Amino acid sequence: MKKVFVNGYGSIGNRIAKFIKDDPDIDVIGIGKHSSNETVQHVIDDGFSVYVPEDKIDDFKNYDILGSIESVLDECDLVIDASPGGSGFINKKNIYEPKGIKAIFQGGETIFNDNSVADILFNSRVNYDAVFDKNYVMQGSCNVTGMGRILNPLREKYSNKLSRFDVTLVRRWADLEQTDKQIIDTIEMTEQPHHGTDVKSYFGYDAPLFVRAIKVPTRQMHLHIMDIRFNEDAPTPDEIHNLFQNEYGIAVIWTAKGTKDVRDFAESTKFNFKDTNMLHIHANMTTSIGDTIQLMYSDDQTGIVIPENYMLLQAMLFQRAYDDALKRTEKLFNMDEKKKLLEEHFSKS
Repeated sequence: MKKVFVNGYGSIGNRIAKFIKDDPDIDVIGIGKHSSNETVQHVIDDGFSVYVPEDKIDDFKNYDILGSIESVLDECDLVIDASPGGSGFINKKNIYEPKGIKAIFQGGETIFNDNSVADILFNSRVNYDAVFDKNYVMQGSCNVTGMGRILNPLREKYSNKLSRFDVTLVRRWADLEQTDKQIIDTIEMTEQPHHGTDVKSYFGYDAPLFVRAIKVPTRQMHLHIMDIRFNEDAPTPDEIHNLFQNEYGIAVIWTAKGTKDVRDFAESTKFNFKDTNMLHIHANMTTSIGDTIQLMYSDDQTGIVIPENYMLLQAMLFQRAYDDALKRTEKLFNMDEKKKLLEEHFSKS
């Protein structure tokens, strides 16, 4: 049994911990908390042991803390760092590297410049085997993960027939749980979005991929508008839909009028955290004109990276074959069943 520590219990950390605790090969030995607030008791009530920075133990005297993060990591095989963006780099330098502990970092970090947490960004659909011997790996953000799931099947199917991808990311303003984060009535433009560069790190730096991003006042998922250009007549919408019909973690739906429709259905069917953990191609919006396919799909923000973290954990800790890792992921996340329910509910007829 491998011992895993989850450092952080926000939108990503609490989801990851609650899923992987059901893996009989994993022992979640604890959760790292850095702020003394009511969330500490929530972690304890969820059945996890809480550890805090050694120099902050006195701040947590009102809670049943088991000890320091520094001490518990001495018996750890891997850390899933789910701390706020930028903190992962500090944790790596101050704790993980000195102790020689493997770590997974989240999309708020970077693999570039002096603050790099790893030399590889993970996408299970693209580079699963490449992380087997890595000690530090960054899991891509939700938008980066989503683009990889779409782009790689296209590249495999159409190869040298593709000439260019233009992607507009319509990003949600805040996660569902971030009730203290104000939603501002504006459409905010993102200068030099990192998403395109991140995708190119595993897709190829010479890839003809162009990304722009805006942020809109909603908590209900992201929407990607992707123009896929070919050097000949583009495939039909049906051909594109058929390509993704059997892709893991992608549902092809027809009648959702918006992202909230998908989220509300997920809540009505009691999906954990209201997450679908997948992409949803809005097939009624797919168009083919001349050399271009326009594809729209919604991206389940935080939810999509949770099974990805689990795939990455299996690769780094167990070096499992991709198909085996996928079967184990399905056992925990039931994404095939979720996909079936979504496609039936939002079917064409």
